[in-house]
Amino acid sequence: MTIESPQSFVVREECQKAASQNGFRRILAEEAGWAAFGSTTAHGTIYLAAKGAQGPWFLALDHGGVIAELGLPPADMPGPGRACHAFDSLGALYAVLHRVYELGVSLPDAPLREFEARVADLPRTTEAERFVVQRIGQDIFRARLMDYWHSRCPLTGISEPALLRASHIIPWSECESDAERLDVHNGLLLSALWDAAFDAGLVTFDDDGKVLLSSDLEAAARAELSGAVIQCLILRDEHKPYLAFHRNQIWKR
Repeated sequence: MTIESPQSFVVREECQKAASQNGFRRILAEEAGWAAFGSTTAHGTIYLAAKGAQGPWFLALDHGGVIAELGLPPADMPGPGRACHAFDSLGALYAVLHRVYELGVSLPDAPLREFEARVADLPRTTEAERFVVQRIGQDIFRARLMDYWHSRCPLTGISEPALLRASHIIPWSECESDAERLDVHNGLLLSALWDAAFDAGLVTFDDDGKVLLSSDLEAAARAELSGAVIQCLILRDEHKPYLAFHRNQIWKR
């Protein structure tokens, strides 16, 4: 399928608006009908094109982690980056661009880089100073988990921010590095009850995202937790080593 090259005024304006409204405000270049955009906060470059002012519209990506997480069917056409996708409408393109940005600020090490930049000049001599650094890291981790998990508990569908917790799979204090502490795959965004149960080792998950309950759970708690679940976790391979640690070291079988 051919694209408009060079882009007309209308297509160029629509591409710039779509990119800007979804977090990619850096206009980079246009080549062979593809307009490239970047972000100061999200990793990766996006490329936008169209067959004409009425569409279809095309998105090319160069961020391997984002491409894998999206899991979209590829468009049968050449393009820049590592993958190209087609959309019949601007609305469909906008919906995917929003997710591209959420993943771009979460993967693979964007939270770690943000943390390192914010604490680079902070002292860590006293316990109070180290606590400040830890608090900054945990705040970043929560914000990126909110992005990654669509701002809702993936088990229960609860989306009230006050009832959501950023749950480390391997606890902060037991991580071997800041890279582990800030890795969104080492985290789950759980409702408060599920977070408490997970942190206490009373629940965990297998590699397919199915709930595993501890034999220590009393009947009422078991019923309350099980009754709130609307679906299993959807996990990536990157989650599995962390969950293996939780099952082996924290979960009370």
